[in-house]
Amino acid sequence: MQCLHTQTQTLNISLPKDLVKRVDEVAKKEYRNRSELIREDVRRYLEDQKEWDQIFKAGEKAMQKMGIKSLDLGSFRGIKIVTASQLLEVSS
Repeated sequence: MQCLHTQTQTLNISLPKDLVKRVDEVAKKEYRNRSELIREDVRRYLEDQKEWDQIFKAGEKAMQKMGIKSLDLGSFRGIKIVTASQLLEVSS
């Protein structure tokens, strides 16, 4: 866990009342305050976004290596959506 002795800045946000109620319930259950709960969730969200950015960049790199310039699924007709397990069945 990161040291909380770093500089902080107060941020005022507006949330729907039902969301605040849910935040308070979770914070109480976990013996934390709103700030701790929201700070951790924002940090986790930003880390997840960074990981997804890396995944998409890797995908773009792979497309370039394969010579694929763009992929516009909206221009295809009759696309059938399949699950990963269905793809595995076809490839084996």
